[in-house]
Amino acid sequence: MNYPLVVFWTSFLSFLPISELRGSIPFAVANGVPWYIAYPYAAALNALVAPACWIFLSTLHKLFLKMAWYEGLFNRFVERAREKLRGGVEKWGWVGVALFVAIPLPVTGAWTGTLGAWVFGMDKRHTMIAVILGVFCAGAIVTMVTILGVQALSFFIKRM
Repeated sequence: MNYPLVVFWTSFLSFLPISELRGSIPFAVANGVPWYIAYPYAAALNALVAPACWIFLSTLHKLFLKMAWYEGLFNRFVERAREKLRGGVEKWGWVGVALFVAIPLPVTGAWTGTLGAWVFGMDKRHTMIAVILGVFCAGAIVTMVTILGVQALSFFIKRM
């Protein structure tokens, strides 16, 4: 096992909007990293999405909005985030964002949660708390599913 490469790809997948924890934790475990190292490492990196996204939205985003292609792309993402988060944020506030991020399904991670919180005008502090809590809950779910999947697979392989 090439640990630097596994660490690189785990880090990359943790920060990538498409995969986030759903890709990074199973990848790390499949490449020999114990779950008790993969989970906190991947979750901590994924939690860094919230401040990175917030910094981007409050600085570079304003410059990029002057480009038509970026504005169109961004507006589509904003509308998706607004649709997915509207009910939860209106009813539960920052807890709704945390619950949204905690569900490890496609397009329900730290990136969409932070963007949605920003769109709804949630303050930075509550956004960070909500996303971090959601990320660690999602990470625990993904880790449990990964461990159960590995155990089930090894059980069936032994029976063959």
